[in-house]
Amino acid sequence: MAFAQDSQKTSIYSFDAVTIDGEQKSLFGYKGKALLIVNTASKCGFTSQYKSLQALYDQYKDRGLEILAFPANDFLNQEPGTNEEIKNFCFLTYQTTFPLFEKISVKGEDIHPVYAYLTTQTDFKGPISWNFNKFLVSPEGHVVARYSSPVDPLSQAVVSKIEEI
Repeated sequence: MAFAQDSQKTSIYSFDAVTIDGEQKSLFGYKGKALLIVNTASKCGFTSQYKSLQALYDQYKDRGLEILAFPANDFLNQEPGTNEEIKNFCFLTYQTTFPLFEKISVKGEDIHPVYAYLTTQTDFKGPISWNFNKFLVSPEGHVVARYSSPVDPLSQAVVSKIEEI
């Protein structure tokens, strides 16, 4: 019944998540920053978006943007690795420096509470359709946009919305 309780939370800041290094982290620590929350995978046709995510992070981190990557193996076994393998892949292949969280599920009975909230309690309801779905959260904690997998993080749609908030 933990899920039912978690699904009633009313802010992204109400949740905790475990980092890729195994540390419990409260998302409250990101209050006041814009967040781009992304479900990722290392063996997907969209995996190269890690490069765009890092470029976006480099461009906007000093202005308060955080990218929170949540690896998930929910689509055709495209994230089969361990947390350590995922971390090494992201760093060695794309030199990622934005926060990575432990591998989770973004759909189904074992959906992570953050994703249960994003897909059922916001104005952008609906199941995660594939890897690299993106949610943009304002510094006040409101989900203000959702982007499907093909939308590159450096696209005009994403960048203009970040500039707006």
